[in-house]
Amino acid sequence: MDKTHPGSKSRPFPVTTLFKQEPQTSENMQVTYRIPALIYISDNRAFLAFAEKRRTANDTDADVLVMRKGIWKDGEVEWDSSHELLSSACQPNRRSMNPCPVYEKESKTLFLFFITVPVGVSEHKQIQNNKNQARLCYLTSEDAGKTWSDITDLTEDVIGEQEKDWATFAVGPGHGVQMKGGRLIIPAYVYPCHSLNCEPTSRAFTFYSDDKGSTWHLGKRVDGESNECQMAEIIDDKGNGKLYCNARSVSGHRVEALSENNGDAFEKLSSARKLTETGHGCHGSVLSFAPDRATGRTWLLYCHPTHPSKRTHLAVCLNKSPWDASGWEDRKLIIYDGPSGYSDLAHCGDGEYFACLMECGGIKEVEGIGFVLFKLGDVI
Repeated sequence: MDKTHPGSKSRPFPVTTLFKQEPQTSENMQVTYRIPALIYISDNRAFLAFAEKRRTANDTDADVLVMRKGIWKDGEVEWDSSHELLSSACQPNRRSMNPCPVYEKESKTLFLFFITVPVGVSEHKQIQNNKNQARLCYLTSEDAGKTWSDITDLTEDVIGEQEKDWATFAVGPGHGVQMKGGRLIIPAYVYPCHSLNCEPTSRAFTFYSDDKGSTWHLGKRVDGESNECQMAEIIDDKGNGKLYCNARSVSGHRVEALSENNGDAFEKLSSARKLTETGHGCHGSVLSFAPDRATGRTWLLYCHPTHPSKRTHLAVCLNKSPWDASGWEDRKLIIYDGPSGYSDLAHCGDGEYFACLMECGGIKEVEGIGFVLFKLGDVI
């Protein structure tokens, strides 16, 4: 039992470092890898781990997206020896941020969504000026990340005239979802333009596609303060499904909402009182899975730092009744007992193993991005 976090348990899980902060150079730059995104493609037994490569740890020094590939075999992952730069995920004089992958199972196409922002332009500056400068982009791969398409910029086609009412927006970060009906979901959040006397408040929403990714559309914003988010489809014993949203908040707790119409719109936002937010907020990951394939009923798994003020003690938490707002269990499994921040969960597909890609380090959470495997039994 962890004395700092009653109800939690800590277990030493082996950590594979996939991206490591590089030594500071004479130019006073320290290459740092942040904002992990993870996806498992069962067709190829492949893990793809994505991150931002930055010139420093700062958001405004983000540069390009990078990827590591691993093959799942006999309860272990064999990773490529080095990462690769996703050079096609770039636009001139802009930085690429917030990797958000989703896999379309029928066409076997991997979509990697992200945003690009002009070099040196911060999110705060866009909000301050009430002027969005982010672009919505994606790449595709039909061979599990071996080769990639050219960049597609969807900003004008999907956001269009609404952009004038946006101060800024971003996707994810972390994985998207394909629902059982085929709809592709990219979680996102937006800062609507605000008056000079009004504090800007972010709202979660979806980008979605019903035609295997050929065209994309905007869902309605969640009614209430909600920021970086992830989503999951939850299914009951009768096969009925809803889209669940779990989002970062400044309220001191995570916030969550359900959609009856596959992400077109969400019901009233609620506070997840059992899921403590960290400090000014931190990105977290949520994943649905069916423990019994015969019934198809899903549970939820959630990952986030557990300390109320610092990004540390990254833990996973289980919800066996996700339609119930209070269904989160009090007990948490700490999978990294040290400085840790953003994370992304994946299910290995055979029901037993799960994986987490996480920011972690010995002194600061930005020292690297590590990969951990654990079993459902560890959480239960």
